[in-house]
Amino acid sequence: MKILVPIKQVATLDEDFELRDDGRDVDPDYFDKDLNEWDEYSVEEALLIKEASSSDVEVIVVTVGPDDADEALRKCLAKGADRAVRVWDDALEESDSLAIARVLARVAEKESPDMVFAGTQSSDAAYSSTGVALAAFLDWPHAAVVSKLDYAVGADKAVFHRELEGGLLEEGEIQCPCVLTIQLGINAPRYASLRGIKQAKSKQLDELSLDDLGLSASDVGAQGSASRVRRVFVPEKGQAELIGGTAAEQAERLARIIKEMRGM
Repeated sequence: MKILVPIKQVATLDEDFELRDDGRDVDPDYFDKDLNEWDEYSVEEALLIKEASSSDVEVIVVTVGPDDADEALRKCLAKGADRAVRVWDDALEESDSLAIARVLARVAEKESPDMVFAGTQSSDAAYSSTGVALAAFLDWPHAAVVSKLDYAVGADKAVFHRELEGGLLEEGEIQCPCVLTIQLGINAPRYASLRGIKQAKSKQLDELSLDDLGLSASDVGAQGSASRVRRVFVPEKGQAELIGGTAAEQAERLARIIKEMRGM
């Protein structure tokens, strides 16, 4: 059995930062990078299934990103993933979540996994769309925001819980192969052991190009994307006032604020 786990190396901002000259993103010099938090849980869920099974289960992590994304892949290998795949081509710059999902679908077709676990969202972009779009490209059933999973290796179905609005939980059954987007809290992600970290440093990472996946430059990047970033900006800061005193004093102050705002 194979479980494919798409991961992302996300960017976190320093306290002080500057935007790029084109105003469409933050200057990368102000980025810190790490494995996406949601992906920590999807990797862990795959490893738990592997460890609970008496038959062979291969956990493969895949990312779409440049060389520095190797660090996130090795972190997953250190935790226990069996293989790691990185896809990159300069044409992938400016790809949106739809274009990335198209690439991941080709990787899935190449690997023929039984299940795909993707993080519900990334902590930097937070679109929550890559896993769902991946399922659409594969024409596989999917369930989003999965908070509990019951699956036995070799079974053709899995039972899951997922979060709904208003604090409700939904229990469902899904046919495999399938795509599940994993929510925070489904498990407790492990830390990589020192031995695992040392072993991960020497493991081979598979590298794929667009040609390897049968894709062209027009399938990705700005051309292959359904959306583009127009600009990134810091929103204007509002102001707040804590109103103390008695109820009558608070009411008087509120009335005065409203009059001032209305220019009275």
